[in-house]
Amino acid sequence: MTQSPAVRTPGPSGPVRIGERAARTLVTELARINDPKAALLVGATPESAVLAAAIDALLPGDTLTLVPAASADPATLRTHVTAQGRWVADRVRVVDTLAEAEPAAVVVAGEPLTGTADEARAAVEGLTKYLAEGAVLSVATAATPGRTAGAAAELDRQGALYGVGTDLVLRNTPPLRVYRLRLTPADAASADRLAPAHRPSSVPLTRGMHIDSNGVAAAGIALGLAAVARLTRPRSKLWLLPALAAGPVAAFFRDPERDVPEDPAAVVASADGRVLSVQRMHDERFGAGEWLRVAVFLSVLDVHVNRAPVAGKVVDYFVADGGFANAMKPAAEHNVAAYTVLDTARGTVVVAQRTGLIARRIVQRAPIGALLARGERFGLIRFGSRTDVYLPADAAEPLVGPGDKVVGGATVIARWR
Repeated sequence: MTQSPAVRTPGPSGPVRIGERAARTLVTELARINDPKAALLVGATPESAVLAAAIDALLPGDTLTLVPAASADPATLRTHVTAQGRWVADRVRVVDTLAEAEPAAVVVAGEPLTGTADEARAAVEGLTKYLAEGAVLSVATAATPGRTAGAAAELDRQGALYGVGTDLVLRNTPPLRVYRLRLTPADAASADRLAPAHRPSSVPLTRGMHIDSNGVAAAGIALGLAAVARLTRPRSKLWLLPALAAGPVAAFFRDPERDVPEDPAAVVASADGRVLSVQRMHDERFGAGEWLRVAVFLSVLDVHVNRAPVAGKVVDYFVADGGFANAMKPAAEHNVAAYTVLDTARGTVVVAQRTGLIARRIVQRAPIGALLARGERFGLIRFGSRTDVYLPADAAEPLVGPGDKVVGGATVIARWR
């Protein structure tokens, strides 16, 4: 049997394994494509969490081809698939070697890449020929320094060139970094067929509420300061200040689940907050013609996670220098702002994340080439400020006005004509 090209060199502390959370992250692209599609899982074993996650992600009309890992017997793998029931057996096919597989819309390496940079490059190249046009390759490597430095460096390089998403999965042994690579361009219209991507770095509190990773880090810093203050000045009560602040700081970064409208003509709010203005304007940076801009102010009490107002492909991202005026004042037009430009089936759409008097840190997580579903998380602004959505004025009709309260990913702020 021909060994699959996924590299499997154990680290000094034992083999790198993929747990349930990391497995779900690896199959994100398979889970979010609503149309019937073909998927390929290379390096499958009956006990693999990746195989279980891939089967769970299948929809009617999907097909999944499995290439056994070097340690797996194809006959045993077929028996395992058959035991899952007829629904699974009708959609999942086991081949003896990778050479028998056909190109797929999603290709997943079921085992982490843990060898040298050259081995990792060869593994990626070996899987590339099985990618359909615009398809995504999902691979993982250990995030622990020193264990897989060569493979990690190569995947970082590949990610810089072709990456459309990277996730750090801390709840794995060891922690893993998952890369989603698209080596050939995808049509912007294909974003309309996507569901919002799973984001593993948010920490779940309840079924409908998460805390963004930035909030976890900020709360950790606050608790660390409290511990230092407690050790250095045991008689003082000053340590209570950062300790008590940890909870509210984490709450600033809450990340609730949202029910995104299914109406294909709906444009949803990019952030929680209150509408400051709805106006028609010109901005040559985004092209000729008139734009409809909906500006939303985020207070420190609002959810700070930003979402895509429409489905589209990220084609540009740039930061404009400026000041830090109060986001509710006219001078905020000249504040530092990050612009994410989306190509959509109905024209160009732009989302501007603006800083304010307090908010001075913008996080944008959607690289150029990424496809975003409507309502999908793509970044945040720390501690409030303002988010503007620019739409082609002749193609969209506004449904909100100044003073209206909107909910990111849920409130319809405009409709395509």
